[in-house]
Formats: sequence, structure tokens, C-alpha cells
Amino acid sequence: MTNDKYLGVDIGGTKVHAGVVQAGELRQAVRFETSATAPQEQILAELARELAPLVASGVAGIGIGVPGLVDEENGIVHNVQNIPSWREVHLRAYLARHFGKPVYLTNDANAFAVGEKMYGQGQPYANLVGLALGTGLGAGLILNHQLYSGTLSSAGEFGCIPYLDKTLEDYCSGKFFTQRTGRPGAAWHALARQGDAQALALFAEFGRHLGRALHVILYALSPQAIFLGGSVSQSFAYFRGGLHESLAAFPFKQLTERLVVAPSTIGNAAVLGAAALCHLQLALPTSHPRPAPAL
Repeated sequence: MTNDKYLGVDIGGTKVHAGVVQAGELRQAVRFETSATAPQEQILAELARELAPLVASGVAGIGIGVPGLVDEENGIVHNVQNIPSWREVHLRAYLARHFGKPVYLTNDANAFAVGEKMYGQGQPYANLVGLALGTGLGAGLILNHQLYSGTLSSAGEFGCIPYLDKTLEDYCSGKFFTQRTGRPGAAWHALARQGDAQALALFAEFGRHLGRALHVILYALSPQAIFLGGSVSQSFAYFRGGLHESLAAFPFKQLTERLVVAPSTIGNAAVLGAAALCHLQLALPTSHPRPAPAL
């Protein structure tokens, strides 16, 4: 592992978490809100202003995870969730020109998966899925020790798969709680901690739905491990029972008996993974070139 400093940036629909990473450790970090409904140019300017002190600490490059479609080769972000003006943003060119540093981009769930593989519980596994349970449902795929992004960094969009009357994302993310009850998952988490019967039943139901999403992942990829991140994963203790209830119904018992499903134990996996993009140079090349470096 190089001793250089890299800046990892995890861009969300409403907030940004960024930090300087050196030798796999977060040295300094900031969190700030985004003006999500502002014009594209204003948001870019705010991003550059907030990141400037971290870049000034002597970073060798900038890695960014973004919740949208990402043209990794050309550094262009498309259709960022919850930021209406970010339909086609030349983010790499803007930041590279502004700071004079190399910039690497990928989907935010990919950054989480890379962070878990490099620095978390995922290190022993060749094939794993990083499942981000937040306001939406995202997945990053590590296959044969390498990040697999797919076209426009869109591989692993299991949340878009139709499920019941909506999609998997509607039942396997924070949307489940807000759409079902009008209250966020954090409020139900607080009630579950107090032993509230309604909250516990709600999380059990959420777990059963998430288990059905894991069925899809197992059929498609058969990974060795699935690690959960995002705000909803903090309630794992309350939806674990429902999750395992659904997994018990999976027909290939030999797979589920070996499968590891666990919440991430590193709170900054997405930032660490984004920074690692610089070290690993995982920008997707053109046509059918060299494979990405192994993690």
C-alpha cells in the first residue's frame, strides 16, 4: 500500500462525506450538505470550495463515489439521484482543472464495496457484494477480487427489479419505512431499541423483503459474502431474524449455509473505497483492454 494521501469523496443526494486517506486510515474528514435543488454550476462550486482544504493537505489524487450512472472512462456523471440538475456533469474535468489532481469516479455503491474489500470484512473473499441500504438500494460487485462496474457503472442495480407492486428498492431501503408509515427508519429504530412491538414487527417484515432481494443476488451471482452498509444497516439486529427467515426458503441450502451476511464494521467504507480508486486506478478503460488491478 502506498503511503501517499488520497481524497475520498462520497456524494449523496443531500450530503457529502469526504476524507483524506493515508495507508488505509482516515486522517481528516468533513461532512457538508449539498444544495440539491440548485443549478449544476452552483453545486460544483460549493463542492470545490468545501473540498479545497482537504486537497491542500497534499493529496495525490481524488476518488469519488456518486449515486448515479457514471461514465468512468470519460469522468461524466449522469442522472444523480436527488440532484435534479445533475443530468450530465463532467465532474472529473471540472475538479481536475480546478485542483490540478487526477480524479477517478465510480458509483457510490461500488466505492462502498471496494472499501469493504480493501479494509473491512471482505478482505478474504474473492466474490462479494456490498449492499448499500439507505434512501435507496445500491450494490457494488467484487468478482474474482476485482470491481465489476458494468456499462456506466450500473452493474448491480437490483433495486430496480420489479417486486410485488413496486420494486425491490421500495421494500429494501429507507423507502419502505417512509412509504409505509410516513416516518423515517431512524424513528422506528429508536422505538425498536425500546422494545416497541410495532417497530419490531416492521423491521421483521423489512428483513423478509430484504431476504427476497438476497435470493435474486444469490441466483445471479452466488457470492461468498454480502456486506450491508448505509443508514438502515444500523438496524441489522432488528431485521436479522426476518432476513434469515427468507434465506431459509432459498432452495440451494449448500449456498446459504456458506453465505456470510453481515453489516459493515467500518463506518467510512465508501470514503475509503473512493480514495482507493486513486491507488488502484480503477477507471474503466475503453473497449476490451487490460483487466482492472486485483484488490
